[in-house]
Amino acid sequence: MDAGHLLGPTGPLARGVSGYEHRPGQVRMARAVQDVLEHDGTLLIEAGTGTGKTWAYLIPAAMSGRRVLVSTGTRALQDQIMEKDLPALKHHLGIEIDAVCVKGLGNYLCRRRFDELSTSVDATQPRFARSLPTLRSWVETTDSGDRATLASIAEEDPIWSRVVSGSDTRIGARCGYYDECFATRVRRRAEGAQLVVVNHHLFFADLALRDTGFASVLPDYDAVIFDEAHQIEDTATLFFGSRVSVAMLERLVRDARAALRGESGGALAGERRADGQRHETRLLDAVLQQSSNFFSALPANGGRVSLPPEAIPQDALFALDNVLAELSASCRNARPPQENVLQLARRADQLRDALGSLDAAGQVSWAEGSGRSSSVGSSPIDVGPLLRERLHERVPCGVFTSATLTTGGDFGFVKRRLGIESEVSEEVVESPFRYEEQAALYAPLHLPDPRASDFPDIAVKEILELIRLSEGGAFVLSTSLRMMRLLAKRVGDELDQEWFVQGDAPKQTLLDRFRDQGNAVLFATASFWEGVDVPGAALRLVIIDKLPFDVPSDPVVAARCERLDEAGESSFMRYLVPAAALSLKQGFGRLIRTTQDRGVVAILDSRIRRKGYGKVFLRSLPPARVCDTLDEVREFLISAGQHSNMSSRPAPPKEVL
Repeated sequence: MDAGHLLGPTGPLARGVSGYEHRPGQVRMARAVQDVLEHDGTLLIEAGTGTGKTWAYLIPAAMSGRRVLVSTGTRALQDQIMEKDLPALKHHLGIEIDAVCVKGLGNYLCRRRFDELSTSVDATQPRFARSLPTLRSWVETTDSGDRATLASIAEEDPIWSRVVSGSDTRIGARCGYYDECFATRVRRRAEGAQLVVVNHHLFFADLALRDTGFASVLPDYDAVIFDEAHQIEDTATLFFGSRVSVAMLERLVRDARAALRGESGGALAGERRADGQRHETRLLDAVLQQSSNFFSALPANGGRVSLPPEAIPQDALFALDNVLAELSASCRNARPPQENVLQLARRADQLRDALGSLDAAGQVSWAEGSGRSSSVGSSPIDVGPLLRERLHERVPCGVFTSATLTTGGDFGFVKRRLGIESEVSEEVVESPFRYEEQAALYAPLHLPDPRASDFPDIAVKEILELIRLSEGGAFVLSTSLRMMRLLAKRVGDELDQEWFVQGDAPKQTLLDRFRDQGNAVLFATASFWEGVDVPGAALRLVIIDKLPFDVPSDPVVAARCERLDEAGESSFMRYLVPAAALSLKQGFGRLIRTTQDRGVVAILDSRIRRKGYGKVFLRSLPPARVCDTLDEVREFLISAGQHSNMSSRPAPPKEVL
């Protein structure tokens, strides 16, 4: 059956869904996805906001008869697909869709770790004791073991770090709790499902593990659909790299003390119990001491800095490696052998491997944080070859979709970054929104360069005037925490409207309060640039302080730029500009979420109009009406009905996905 027909004006969805809107772009996308699922290959498809891309890929995936992994950018989108989209499609299309949602291991309680905590002396500590009875009752009744289903224990409660599963704590089939393991159960359900809904972090964690032959958490699949595919490079960089932190080493020592405290716990390497316990204590204390020595010898820093070979404290590194090797050997020689103790040996070996990867070829090493928050690691300079080898050459069919995949209408940047070299299908599906009527772009020429010393003072005045014109209902998005705090303080103190600052409350709480107010102002940074949906009049102004260029001093960014420059290319035009253009496109996308929305995006960085590369940014943005002056902004808001009495206007309903 043609997926496009099901979404068309005479299809079952049009007949059954109240207020259904036929969208030609959605039909076009569904047919493109159906074609690649039938014939294999790679499809890149940019689907503008409002296309309805979720249904456009779910329908052909469900009809394909193949096992398809749908990888999303967030757990929230996973939940939306499972709780809203798929049930609606089942109901209106009258078909069975065998789908399972698999979240990262850290979302599931580990029965082994829970029992270890319950029977340890730590269970009497107040920070654990207050939540343990509630957790124990839940464990006895839950079918999923998904921590999200236990709302009475806060997400940040310290007990979760002691009882959830993880790739570094998972034993696998040899675990005594394997058959009743929550993560095992969801894996088994996934093996029998036709659609498996995951998120990018889990997908790439699994992809990185597959070459090790151990602890793979996802079943094999015939095709993968990446939603929010613009996030893939960053996620792959995280999982194809390595990291060692003070916290990871402290967690290893803490788990080792608990595991080796049992009846046979002191009997390391065949020693008598008392001698074994003394050896255990000395060894674990040595791990902590050598960890402290190593991290203290690193260059002092707050943020992430490059760690060249000469800056790596080799003596301290070797000492830490040696004591981890001794811990691994002692755990492997423990008698009688126990799987949880052998897992400690594997964790120690993994940390040694991560330390050994510092200064590896094709990687850039870095150090981050200070004190107990210190970490070191290495990241691939180019994930393209890794993705080509581990993904593109192994999976016959891949769909990459997002509202932001092109820069200036071209997929070249994303294809280079994701290692896509073979022949691919490319589609750009325009948004059904009428941006020329619904949105205005205010990019004033009179503002100074954002690097100028007087920029903050002038930006504050401009922001206050814009908020006065819109009467609130504004996001003020900054490219740094420092600028966000400065603007929040200086602008917020002058506002009549209620205002919020990222970090003052959980993200969802802030969004709910912002929507409820109807005329509030929210100051935020990168985490609010994408994945945030505020339809209706509550958001009618988005202010962006600067073009969102990557920080050039970041070790990974610097290494990627250096590699391009050495190859005779312009890293600025080939990497920094297109990457920033995609980010700006995401920020712009916060404004118009439905066909009824109206509003203004103000970009206070005059370089978008003054510099030659600004054309790349402008060509990448939706075709909004351009305003050069505040008077034109006022006229647009008045004509769009967004100038007064905003708080009394209800938000329109969300559109069908």
